[in-house]
Amino acid sequence: MKQELAEEEEDRLASLIKKCPSMRVLDQIHAHILTRPHLPLSTLSFTLSKILCFAAYRNIRYAKTLLSQIPHPTIFSYNTVMRGFLLQSPSPEPIFMFRKLVRKKFPTSNTFTLAFVLKCCSILPAFEEGKQVHKHVIASGLGENLFVQTSLLNFYTKCEEVDLGRKVFDEMTEKNVVAWSAMIGGYARVGMVNEALELFREMQKGGVEPDEVTMVSVISACAMSGALDLGKWLHMFIDKKGIKNDLEVSTALVNMYAKCGCIEKAHEVFEAMPIKDAKAWSSMVVGFAIHGLAKEALHTFAKMEKAKVKPNHVTLLGVLLACAHGGLVAEGRKYWSSMIECGMEPSMEHYGCLVDLFCRANQIDEAYEFVKTMPISPNPVIWRTLLVGCKKNKMLEKGEIVAEQLLELEPLNAENYILVSSLYASRSDWVKMSAVRRQMNERGIKVIPGCSSIEINGHVHEFVMGNWSHFEAEGIRGIIREVSERVEGVGHESLIDSVLHNVGDGERQDALWEHSERLAIAYGLLKTKAPVVIRVVKNLRVCMDCHEVTKTISKLYDREIIVRDRIRFHKFVDGVCSCQDFW
Repeated sequence: MKQELAEEEEDRLASLIKKCPSMRVLDQIHAHILTRPHLPLSTLSFTLSKILCFAAYRNIRYAKTLLSQIPHPTIFSYNTVMRGFLLQSPSPEPIFMFRKLVRKKFPTSNTFTLAFVLKCCSILPAFEEGKQVHKHVIASGLGENLFVQTSLLNFYTKCEEVDLGRKVFDEMTEKNVVAWSAMIGGYARVGMVNEALELFREMQKGGVEPDEVTMVSVISACAMSGALDLGKWLHMFIDKKGIKNDLEVSTALVNMYAKCGCIEKAHEVFEAMPIKDAKAWSSMVVGFAIHGLAKEALHTFAKMEKAKVKPNHVTLLGVLLACAHGGLVAEGRKYWSSMIECGMEPSMEHYGCLVDLFCRANQIDEAYEFVKTMPISPNPVIWRTLLVGCKKNKMLEKGEIVAEQLLELEPLNAENYILVSSLYASRSDWVKMSAVRRQMNERGIKVIPGCSSIEINGHVHEFVMGNWSHFEAEGIRGIIREVSERVEGVGHESLIDSVLHNVGDGERQDALWEHSERLAIAYGLLKTKAPVVIRVVKNLRVCMDCHEVTKTISKLYDREIIVRDRIRFHKFVDGVCSCQDFW
C-alpha cells in the first residue's frame, strides 16, 4: 500500500514538473518537496532528479546546487548537469564533475559521461585533461565503443592534434559518417589539405555516403588551399548526390569561391540562397573586401541592413577591411562611429582594421595616436601594422619606437625581427640591420619561410622559398630562367630592397627569383596553358618586386594570374593588378 502511494505521489509530482511554465514555479515545487519530511527516500531522489532535468537547461547553477542535495544521485543526473554546462558558455565544470566521479568511484561513468567530458575538453580546449580522460576510457574497457571513439576523435581533431586523432580513427573497426567527417575536418582545420581530400576519396571508396557536415569540411579545405577545381567538383557532387544544400553548405560554398579567387561565382551562389543569416552575409561582405571590391562590399552591407539581419563582429570586420583596401578613410570612420553608437564593443581585430585603414592611407601619425588612446592594450598585429606603415613611409624614428614596443611584447616571433630588419634595409642601414639579425641568432629564432601553393590536376603542390625539392624541380628551373630573361629583357629592374641580406646586388636578384610565389607561378606555366588561370596562395604578404614581376609575366605570357596573399587577392591581367598597387 505504501509503495502504491509513493508511486502515485511520484507520478503527481512528475506531472507537475513536466507542466512547469517557469523557474519561479519550479522553485515553489522544489520548496514544497523539501517541506515534506516523510517522503520516502526513493521518491525524494526521483522527484529532485526530475526537477534537476528541468533546471539543467534553464538555470545550470541551480541544477548544480540541486545535484548535491539528491541522496545517491544516479549517473543520469550527473550527465544531465554536464550537458547543461555544455549548452552554456564554455565552462570547465564538466571536467571538475568528472574528477569527482573518478575520485568517489560512484556512480560509475558511462559512455555519455565520457562523451560530455571529452566535448568539454575540446571546447575549452583542455588537451592535457582530455588525455587523462582517454586513459580512463582505456582503463574502463570502453575504448572500443563507437560513441566514445568518435568523441575521442572529435577531441583530438578539435585540439588540432591530428596525428593522435588519426591513430584513434585507424583503430576504429566501424567508421560512420560522423567519424569520417571529424577526421576530414581535423585535417582541413590545420591546413593539411591533400590529406583531407585523400581521406574524402577513401570515404567514397568505402561506400560511406557523405552528409552536409562532411561537405562543409571538404569545401573548407578547398577554401584554405585555393583549390578551385576541386571545389567546383564538390559543388557538382552535392547537386548530383542530392546532398541537402542547407545554409551551412551554401555559406561554405560562398566562402570557398571567394577564397579561391572566383568572387563572381561566390556572389552567384549567395544570391541563389533563399535564406541568408548573418554568417552568410558576412562571408559575402568579407569576400568582396579581400578582393578589393570596396563598393560591392559596402553595397552588400547596406542590403543586409535593409533585410533587417543584425550584423555580427565578422560583418563589421569585413566592412572596415573593405574601407582599408579601398582607401576609404571617411567611410571607415563613419562605420566605426556607427558601430560604437549601436553598442557593439570593438574587438582587437576591429581596432587592427582601423589602424590598417590609416596606415594604408599613409596617415601614420593619426594611426599612432589612435593606438596610444586604445582602451585595450594593442596586440602584436597592431604594432606590426604600424611598423609596416612606418617602413613604407620611411619614418625611421617612429618606426624604431614602434619596433621597441613590438619586440618587448613578442620577443620570440621571427616575423617581428624581419620587419625591423626591413625597416633598416629600406634605408640601407646595414649596421643596425646586422644587429637585429645577430639578436635573432643569439636567441635561436628561426625565420618562417615564404610558402606558396598551387592546385594542378586535383593535387595541391607546395613551394617554399629557396627549396628545390619538388619532383619537377628541373623543369621549374628552366621556366624560371626563361621568365627571368624575358622579364629583364623588357626593362624590369629588381627591387633588391626586398632581400634583407647585406650581399651583392647579383646575389640579391638571384634570391628574389627563389621566392615561393615565383616557383608556384613557374610551375603553373610549366603544367598549364592559356586560358587556364594560374591561382596561387601564399602564407605571407607579396613583396614589391614579386608584385611587379607578376604584372610583367601576366602581360608577356598573356596569362591571368590570381595570387591570394595573407592580406588580400591580387588579380593580374595584361600587366595590371586589381589592387591598383594599393595593398
